[in-house]
Amino acid sequence: MIEPLTETAIHEPQRIRGLEMPWNRVMGSTEGPARAAHALGPWHPQEFMAECVETVPEAGGMMTFVFRRCDGAPLAFRAGQYVNVAFPVNGEDQDPVDRSYSLSSSPTQPWTFNITVKRDPTGLVSPWVHENVKPGTVLEMLGPVGAFHLPDADRRARYLLLAAGAGITPVMSMLRTIHSLPGQADVVVLYHGAEAGGFAFHQELAYITSVDSRVKVFYALGDRSKPEGWEWLSGRLTAAMLDEVAPDANGRQVYACGPEGYLNTATELLGKVGVDDTSINMEFFSGDRQTLLEYQAEIALAVDIAEEIAEEIADSAEDYYESQPTAFGLYEPGYDAEGPVKATGLPLETADPDAPHSEASDRSPDVRPEAATPDASSFDTVGTGSLTLSFMRTGINVRIDPTEHILGVAQRAGVRIGANCKEGMCGSCKVVKLSGEVEMNHQGGIRAREIDAGKFLPCCSIARTDLVIDA
Repeated sequence: MIEPLTETAIHEPQRIRGLEMPWNRVMGSTEGPARAAHALGPWHPQEFMAECVETVPEAGGMMTFVFRRCDGAPLAFRAGQYVNVAFPVNGEDQDPVDRSYSLSSSPTQPWTFNITVKRDPTGLVSPWVHENVKPGTVLEMLGPVGAFHLPDADRRARYLLLAAGAGITPVMSMLRTIHSLPGQADVVVLYHGAEAGGFAFHQELAYITSVDSRVKVFYALGDRSKPEGWEWLSGRLTAAMLDEVAPDANGRQVYACGPEGYLNTATELLGKVGVDDTSINMEFFSGDRQTLLEYQAEIALAVDIAEEIAEEIADSAEDYYESQPTAFGLYEPGYDAEGPVKATGLPLETADPDAPHSEASDRSPDVRPEAATPDASSFDTVGTGSLTLSFMRTGINVRIDPTEHILGVAQRAGVRIGANCKEGMCGSCKVVKLSGEVEMNHQGGIRAREIDAGKFLPCCSIARTDLVIDA
C-alpha cells in the first residue's frame, strides 16, 4: 500500500553568495589540465554547421528549434546572446538569407542549444523556418554574438528582467541559467503579451517559480482588455507597474528585450523609478547605445581571431583527451589538419517514420566576380567627397568622404540597396565589391567566406579607397 503524500515544512536551502557562471574560474585558471575546459568558455564568434534535433511548439505563434553542432563540440555562449543563421529560403543554389535569433536555452547545458522563432505571416524567413526546419535540417551559423548577457560573476545577483512578446527568448535563457546555478539571487520577471493564451514558456515559468524561491514572474496583457478570470496585470508598461512588481528596482540590474517602442518606454520609466542608466541593459538592434558599440567591437575582433581561438580550443582539448584513460569514455572529437571533424554517432532520424528526413547538401562556395573594372567614366557623378563609389548596375558615380557609411550615401543618390537593421546584423544590404578597399565593423551579418568572395555590408562600412560596386 502506498502511503499518501503529506505536506512537510520545507526550509530554504543554504546557498553560496551570489552567482558565478561555470566557466568563470576555468577561464582565469593557469593550470594546464584546465585548458581543455576552455571549450566550454564563451569565446568569440565562430562559424559552424548545426543540425536540428527537435522542434517544440510554443504558445504565441512561436516554435523552439533545438540544435547541436555538427562537429560534436559544445556551443559556448553567455545567457542573452544570439546566433546568426543562414537560411536557404530561396533554395540551396541561391544565396542564403541571414537572420539573428536569441538563444533561449541555458549555456550550462551546452551540448544542445535552442533558438525560438516567432512566426510572422508577412515575413520572408520565419514562415519558411516554421515549415521547413525539422530534425535533420543542417544550417550554417555564426556565433555567439552580443553584449546583452548576464555577467560571469555577480556577488549581489539582483535582477529585473523585462520582456515583451518575442523578447522573452533571451530572458528565458537568463532565467534558465539562474535556475540551474547554485547561489543567492533575487529575480523578478515582468512579461508583457498580447493575449492570455499567448505567453510562451508559461508552463516552464510556472514550474520554475514553484520550485525556486529566488524567482518571481508577473504577466501583463498590454493594452488589451482583461479576459474573464485574468488575475495578473493589464495595461502598457508604467512606472506604477514597475513599482508594483519591483519596488526596489533602483537596486537591481535591469535586462529588457522587446520591440523598440517598448524599450524606449522602459528606458524612460526606469529613470523615473530611480534606476541608474548604468544598470539598464537592453537588446537594441539599432541606435547609438553602448550595447551597440560593444557589439561592433566584439565582431571586429571575431574575423581576425576566430580561427586562432578555434585552433587553441582544439589543441587544448586534444591534449587533454589524449591524457585520459580510454575507460573514462569522455566526449572526444576527431581531428584532422583543419581541426575538429564532423562527429560520429547514432544516425539522426525523426520519430515519425512518415516525416521527411532532409540532409544538407554541400553548398558551393561563393565565386568572386571577375575583378575586371568596367569603364565608369561615362556615368554621371553626384555628391562631394574625396573618394568615388562607382555603382555598375545603377550606372552612377557617387562622391563620398572616408568617414561616411556607404549605405546612406548610396541610397540618397538613388542606388537601390535593400536594408533592414542598418547596423551590420541582418545581412540584408550585402553587395559585391568589384574593386577597392573598405573598413567594415559588422555584427554577424556576413561570414568569412562571403568576405573572401568580395561581399561586404555597406550599412556598417566606410570607404578606404575608390570603390567599384556591383549594385
